[in-house]
Amino acid sequence: MTDTSSTDPVSWEKSAPADRETEGPLDESEANPVRPYVDLGGVKILPREGLHLRLEVEEESQRVVAVGLDYANSTLQVQPFAAPRSSGLWHEIREQIAEQVERQGGRTTVRDGVFGPELVAEIPVASTQGPGGETRVARFVGVDGPRWFLRGVIAGDAAIKADAAALVEDLFRSIVVVRGNVPMPPRDLIPLRMPAAPAAGDGTIPV
Repeated sequence: MTDTSSTDPVSWEKSAPADRETEGPLDESEANPVRPYVDLGGVKILPREGLHLRLEVEEESQRVVAVGLDYANSTLQVQPFAAPRSSGLWHEIREQIAEQVERQGGRTTVRDGVFGPELVAEIPVASTQGPGGETRVARFVGVDGPRWFLRGVIAGDAAIKADAAALVEDLFRSIVVVRGNVPMPPRDLIPLRMPAAPAAGDGTIPV
């Protein structure tokens, strides 16, 4: 019998809160269709007071590659990706993020959070004064849904303060992912787009 263990792809279990289907992040099929979401293509955002939305655009292609949410003295960057129907991406992606941070001279720890395992990273801050040991803390969270994976990066107060963390976690929960029916390879970014509302002068979008 031929041993194929070294060539078979690893199938990871899905990682998501037990109540994801009711409390979010939601699939489009699970969301309330009458709620006033801001439609960004691959994700929909529920407006709330004090929330500012930014779209991160790749300079060369002018493609929207991430959604930035400024809220509660914090930032939440989200990206939706296509994923397999029966297995998840977060366990593997989390390991790859940890390796990247460590290559940059940072440190990471895995802890149990409200969404399951999350990665807490201490990332060196570039300084014109030379190496000074200053770091910033970021939390990497991920949820495997039906045929999609939603990644979030939390920075600012919500990375270190419990009150702000609860607000930003609730914001992440409120996101709706729109996978669509177009076949896509796993890990491909689900297309994002500008909303109908025009951006303000500072680049943010009122929500």
